[in-house]
Amino acid sequence: MDLTCMAVFLPASDSQTYNKRPLMLQNVLFCPVLGWCARAWVGRGVQRFFIVCAEELREEALACFPAGTETAWADPGSWQAPLAAFANGGQVQEIREPMLPKGGRMVVIRSMEELYRLQDACQEELTAYHRSRGVYILDGRSTYIDPRVTIGAGTAILPGTILRGETVIGQDCQIGPNALVDSCQVGSGVAVNASQVYASTLANGTDVGPYAHIRPNCQVGERCHVGAFVQLKNCVLGAGTKLSHLTYVGDADVGAGVNFGCGTITSNYDGFKKHRTVIGDNVFVGCNTNLVPPVTVGSGAYIAAGTTVTKDVPPDAMAIGRCRQENKAEWARRWRRLHGQED
Repeated sequence: MDLTCMAVFLPASDSQTYNKRPLMLQNVLFCPVLGWCARAWVGRGVQRFFIVCAEELREEALACFPAGTETAWADPGSWQAPLAAFANGGQVQEIREPMLPKGGRMVVIRSMEELYRLQDACQEELTAYHRSRGVYILDGRSTYIDPRVTIGAGTAILPGTILRGETVIGQDCQIGPNALVDSCQVGSGVAVNASQVYASTLANGTDVGPYAHIRPNCQVGERCHVGAFVQLKNCVLGAGTKLSHLTYVGDADVGAGVNFGCGTITSNYDGFKKHRTVIGDNVFVGCNTNLVPPVTVGSGAYIAAGTTVTKDVPPDAMAIGRCRQENKAEWARRWRRLHGQED
């Protein structure tokens, strides 16, 4: 297609909207219809797009176009002159009806019912596309993949998996069952089992889950283990760090080879501000530890189980912050008798 630019009109007429939103901005497999069209048009050689829509839709509409394309916008009441200037005498194709690419052609859509029917066909096409490139998808009917997702050969996508946004998954991974990965960079050899990962990076060889929750802005290093009922938020984990179960690490910079015991948390919020925890390499964090930032734990340090850390721990030191155990003989027997329970 030899075009200088393409002009896309997003009208507000009732026949082309649903819940007061244009059909072209409704989602099909988590991606706006306009995003599907934009990638199809770019694949045919179009690189310049002019969008005519209401001001409140401007940012959302322009975000549908891939990086590197040239875009411009105008209000529906005054688009002729800006379009002429943008085209600069070149050829313009105007798109005035909602449409969706299917099977190499553009299909006009006029209702949400048509859109839902096409979504099933799009799901089948995406499944076939990834399978043709060496991705193992066990059940395409129970797997939902955004068209913006890239998946490496040898990766297995198991039932109940949802892949969204500009997610990139490497080779030889296993994603699922029942996993959600949204807007992430995932290396090769990674496993995500029954967990949710958002806007984060998982390096090669890491495994996540089951029932883990990785919130945005996390960088998980190579060969890390993020186990059952672990939550990460806005943190960095060095290579080989392990959080096996029931742990929360938020707003933290963690070195390599750190081992977190069960029940450990970083108390990153004081009610007014967030504070960061810094942990060096090869630190052992015992079970039921509370790290109260701002605090730094030096490399090689050992934190005894049940400790609340409120001040910095030097490298290779042991921190212990709990009362010494005291056993009171016969106390439990007396307590039972006091409440009418005889032995």
